[in-house]
Amino acid sequence: MTQPVAIVTGPGSGVGRAVALGLGAAGYRVVLAGRRRAPLETVATEIRAATNGAEALAVETDIADPEAVERLFARTAEAFGRLDLLVNNAGIFTPGASIDEVPLDDWHSAVAVNLTGAFLCTRAAFRIMKAQDPRGGRIINNGSISAQVPRPNSAPYTATKHAITGLTRATSLDGRPFDIACGQIDIGNAETEMTRTFAHGARQADGSIQAEPVMDARHVADAVVYMAGLPLSANVQFMTVMATKMPFIGRG
Repeated sequence: MTQPVAIVTGPGSGVGRAVALGLGAAGYRVVLAGRRRAPLETVATEIRAATNGAEALAVETDIADPEAVERLFARTAEAFGRLDLLVNNAGIFTPGASIDEVPLDDWHSAVAVNLTGAFLCTRAAFRIMKAQDPRGGRIINNGSISAQVPRPNSAPYTATKHAITGLTRATSLDGRPFDIACGQIDIGNAETEMTRTFAHGARQADGSIQAEPVMDARHVADAVVYMAGLPLSANVQFMTVMATKMPFIGRG
């Protein structure tokens, strides 16, 4: 059987890196899409070293740029002939601010990367998956527990992650006739460069600063590999993976 092909956005560090390594270990040919080539090449080398030469392709891509996204998917089709999995992982935090103090540029940046980028990649993946033979594929969106319960001073990030849930539902519905499954993983406190400070202190709903537990990002990768490994007749629609003792259930 031909090895399946996956695109992972934002794989240069953190959760994206862990997911890319996990998929490589699971037998996927992995396309790494991010804005900085050097980290992509580093992760590609790590995948090859850990898997005795698995195929990993680094494609420098700004997912907020429609033309760059089209080049990414064209390059994937050219290199591998098909696409079985898209992991919409790329995302940004903007500086924390009360909603009345959020700069418009920060709002636009969050929407462009977290939402529009995911839409552009989903649209391009859908077109390939719909037309290829065998038909179909899977799309996994990186949501956030903020898609359900926000943190203080996080309006741009929270709004985009709520929107990702809508994108997940719409894609799942539109994909049914074409064997395209779409699910979402909502992550809480995976230890990455963006969240490492949580272990020292994070703002709570009552305004206090408290240390929060974190978990290894490889647990997210394990969950994504499980979701991806299901037959297209089955789907994990939504999954939450979080540090067990973090303040989420009961937050606020």
